[in-house]
Amino acid sequence: MKRKKENLSSGRKSLQYRGTKCLNCGHPLDRSDVYCPNCSQLNSDKQLSAKDFFGEFISSILVYDSRLRKTLKDLLFCPGKITRNYVEGQRLKYANPFRFFLSVSIIYFLATGLINFFTPNEEIVSRNSETKIGFNAMMDSISANTSRTISYADSINKEKPLKYYSDKELDAMPFTQSYKERFSLYNDFYEKHKIKNAGIALDSLHHRNTAVNRWVYSKNTTVEKISEDPTEFAQYLITKIPFFLFFFAPLFALFFWLIYSWKEYTYMEHMIFIFHIFSFIFLALLIAIIPDLLIGSKFFISCFFLFIGPFYFYKALRNFYQQSRVLTLLKFVFLSTVFVIGLTFAATIFVVASVAIY
Repeated sequence: MKRKKENLSSGRKSLQYRGTKCLNCGHPLDRSDVYCPNCSQLNSDKQLSAKDFFGEFISSILVYDSRLRKTLKDLLFCPGKITRNYVEGQRLKYANPFRFFLSVSIIYFLATGLINFFTPNEEIVSRNSETKIGFNAMMDSISANTSRTISYADSINKEKPLKYYSDKELDAMPFTQSYKERFSLYNDFYEKHKIKNAGIALDSLHHRNTAVNRWVYSKNTTVEKISEDPTEFAQYLITKIPFFLFFFAPLFALFFWLIYSWKEYTYMEHMIFIFHIFSFIFLALLIAIIPDLLIGSKFFISCFFLFIGPFYFYKALRNFYQQSRVLTLLKFVFLSTVFVIGLTFAATIFVVASVAIY
């Protein structure tokens, strides 16, 4: 009698509301199926009430919190364990590694953005001034060590005559030289006449008014804008870092795939390991922000990059790939070196590409 009463209850999971076909994917069901085995939707044709809706909403939050809690716990305190469990099939236990990485990195940059927003104006002015001085010093160094045609310093010298090339002459040159001379010519012309409108400038130079030529000429205003306010450009780059690392990870994963080729892990499983490492970095930086903010220094962040980060990476390699200490140490040194070199190379391309679209 009690069982019959339960079956006739008003809950959406009640037997009286169960059907023989999933309303979401059409998969055939038995009336004993509470959830569809194909898509996991609840087997119920009961109309959705406010109570049902908010009940399912609260339930989904609690389930997500459980996954988030387990993800944070294993990621922070058990290097490599979360990747091993995820690869071995414990997928619902943890948050998706790719989405989790993007979420935690974006949260980190939002947090640092808020902190910078509430930083005293004197400190911001000082930092902007230091950044500008550093940028100008870098440009002076480049000017002192490059030839006239590619030199930034010579390009701003208005007294020197314009080294003119026609479109036909530029087109006849090899590709690299052609664009180098075109950039140099347009930069010299811009510094001499300060004409910002690309169409007018190209007409004055008797060059074709093409999209490529307009883009090349427009980079003069970009360089000027960056030199006037390098901090703004730096902030622009910082907001793109999560996406830069997201696309850098596949390149880095190639080296894991090569040196761990004897293991049965796929390329994507190495990628998951890398995203877990990147997620830990941003989580640790988020945690270090508070004490560093209180003491007014970068002590904890420095400790992380010097000691905690390298040790965590070594332990994660050892726990996930399960090799000897000596072999893991050798691969740790190799992968760390590859990471620094690869990151420097990729970051250079990233900065150049950012300037191109800035």
